[in-house]
Amino acid sequence: MSDLPSNPNDVEEPVTAAVFRRGMRSLCFFLLLMALIMFVPAGIGWTKGWVFLLVFMIYTAVACVYLWHKNPAIFAARSKLQKGIKRWDKVLMACLFISLLAVFPVAGLDNGRFHWSSMPMWLVVLGYVLFSAGFVLSVWAEAVNKFAEPGVRIQTERGHKVVDTGPYAIVRHPMYLSAFVLFFGTALALGSFWALIPAALVALVLIVRTALEDRTLQNELTGYREYAGRVHYRLIPGIW
Repeated sequence: MSDLPSNPNDVEEPVTAAVFRRGMRSLCFFLLLMALIMFVPAGIGWTKGWVFLLVFMIYTAVACVYLWHKNPAIFAARSKLQKGIKRWDKVLMACLFISLLAVFPVAGLDNGRFHWSSMPMWLVVLGYVLFSAGFVLSVWAEAVNKFAEPGVRIQTERGHKVVDTGPYAIVRHPMYLSAFVLFFGTALALGSFWALIPAALVALVLIVRTALEDRTLQNELTGYREYAGRVHYRLIPGIW
């Protein structure tokens, strides 16, 4: 999704055990960071936080095994940021990262320590339903799209082409739809109405990023304009 690579002789990174290990190190770092920003504000005894962390780890382990067999190239694609990412996307990625991380300490302060809001259990259960649906959609998208890198650029050195199978036959940006659903579900699963505020910021950034990325792809990726003519909705089926 962006500029040509700085080195025209660059080739796609081979999928090796080393790439997998690099991806696992990044994942372990994220899990540690998530645990810190949850339990430092909330306290170590926050039950909803521990349940969520356990569910997240189980889902992630299953997803890693599935993707390693279904589309191992995704580990190389998502294990690091590549050269050529659009400048505007670097700003949006920073905003997105801050917003999504803010969900956890806000929920910890609210539900774990100060109890600013009280959420009924049926909403917590609904949160897990939404979180699960978003997680499954994300894995489905990663399973069919080896070009699903974290940043927006045209991956010329990898033979970047339009993917129109799986969830991409329904909406053009299913990864963003999955994040949209997943983080609203996270706020509810953690039992915090206040955490819906940073989740809404995540949604806002995703809407802006979807619009800008879609315009970039239509202008720079061969075949994408025709694909957009077949799959009409960018993010939400039947709406936009």
